[in-house]
Amino acid sequence: MQALALVPGTTNLQLVERPEPAITQPNHIKMKVLQVGICGTDREEAAGGRADPPAGRQELIIGHEMFGQVVEVGAGVSSVQPGDFGVFMVRRPCGACDPCRAGRSDMCLSGNYTERGIKGADGFQQAYVIDEQAYFIAVPAAIAHLGVLGEPTSVGEKAIEEAVKIQVARIPGTDKDTWLQGKHTLVVGLGPIGLLAAMILRLRGAEVTGVDIVDENSIRPSVLREMGGKYVDGRQVKTIDLDDTLGQIDLVFEATGVAQLEFELIDALGINGVYVLTGIPAGDRPVSMQAAYLMQQLVLKNQVILGSVNAGFTHFQQGIADLEAASLRFPGVIERIITDRHPYTAFAEVLASHSAQEIKSVLEWG
Repeated sequence: MQALALVPGTTNLQLVERPEPAITQPNHIKMKVLQVGICGTDREEAAGGRADPPAGRQELIIGHEMFGQVVEVGAGVSSVQPGDFGVFMVRRPCGACDPCRAGRSDMCLSGNYTERGIKGADGFQQAYVIDEQAYFIAVPAAIAHLGVLGEPTSVGEKAIEEAVKIQVARIPGTDKDTWLQGKHTLVVGLGPIGLLAAMILRLRGAEVTGVDIVDENSIRPSVLREMGGKYVDGRQVKTIDLDDTLGQIDLVFEATGVAQLEFELIDALGINGVYVLTGIPAGDRPVSMQAAYLMQQLVLKNQVILGSVNAGFTHFQQGIADLEAASLRFPGVIERIITDRHPYTAFAEVLASHSAQEIKSVLEWG
C-alpha cells in the first residue's frame, strides 16, 4: 500500500510503499483511511520543522486528522464492526504518569507520550491503519462527510471544557452545564479550530464575536455569521480597543499562534474572565507589550490565562456529538469549513501553499 513518509528535519516527503498492516491483537481495529485533514502542524513538518520518527527508523508517516471506515476487527472487539465509520485519537500514553494511567494522555506529565504522525509513531496518511479499540471513536453515518473534523473539534472541546471547569470552581453560584449561556465570548483566529470553537460555544448558548484579518464578505466571516456569530475585522479595530468596542468579554478563545497578538488579547478580557490559548507560536522574535499594565489587569480583575493542547477520549466523543448537533442546527454550514478536497497524490502542492479562501484542506484516500 502507499503511504506519505517524511524524513524528519528535512523537506524529503514522498509516497512510499509499505506493507498493508494486519491485525495481531484481539483489541485491534483495522480501518481503511478515507480522508486526512491538513493543518499547520503538517505544513510545519513538511517544511523541515518539528517531527520525530518511530524509534529505530528514519522516516515518519505524517497525518493525524484522520477519518476512515472499519474493514476488520480483532476477536476481542464487540462494539465495533466492519462498515462502521470512525476516527482514531492522536496521542498515546507514556504509561508511567498518573494522567496517562487514568486515560488522559493529553495531560501527560512525563512528556514521553507519542503522537501518531507527529512524535514517535506513524500517522494516518496511508491506505490502511490499525490501532487499539481504546483509541477508536465512532462517527455516525449521517455525518460521515464531517468525520474528518473530529480531531480539530476535539481540541476546541477540551479547551472550552477546561475553561468552564475553572470558572465553575472559582465563581460562586455557577454551574458547568449553564455557565456559557448568554456569556460574551471572543474567538480570535477563524481558521478550522476557531470556527469549530465558535460552533461549540454557540451550541452552549454563548454569544460569539469572531476576529480575523479577512474581508467582511469572505468565507470565514460568512460561516461565523451563519452560526449566529458577529465578525470584527482586526485590521479595522485595534486589539487594545476591543474591550471598548465589545464591552465585557467573559471568555477569550485564541486560535492564531501569533505571540504578539496573544499577549495583547489579555487587554480584551473582562472582569473574572478566562482566556484560553490553543495557538502555538513559531520563531524567536521578541515581543513588545505593556507588561505592568497587563499584569495589573490580571490581578485586579480576577482573570485566568489557560493553555490547552491535544484532547482526551471524551473530548473526541463530545466533538462528534457536537458536529452532529451542529449539522442539524446549522444545516449546510459546518460543511463549508472543509473548503478544499484533493487526491492524496496532490500532497506536495497542498502542503506547500494554500489560498486565502482555504479553511480546511483534506487529502482523499478512499
